[in-house]
Amino acid sequence: MVKKLQIEDLEESKARSEIGEDELEGLYDLIIPPGTPSYIIYDLVEEFELEPLDRKVSVTVVEPTEREVIVLRGSLEEVQAAEKFLKEELEAWINSE
Repeated sequence: MVKKLQIEDLEESKARSEIGEDELEGLYDLIIPPGTPSYIIYDLVEEFELEPLDRKVSVTVVEPTEREVIVLRGSLEEVQAAEKFLKEELEAWINSE
């Protein structure tokens, strides 16, 4: 059975620190779509040295609800490179099925 990825799994490989409001400047979040294979998320964290966090976002399907998602935080350049990698990996994963 495939193990479901939890934020704690990513946090074990990266030390998590409390960030003050002024330290958030220049940092961006890449929201990982639900259902993304865990190996892609691990590759993103390791290759681009992004900090894994969980965040609540508002999602509207029938009515607005909050949902926890994994985000990867880093500088703009890192996040943009990771986003490109994520798109390429997801396309390859979808086309291999």
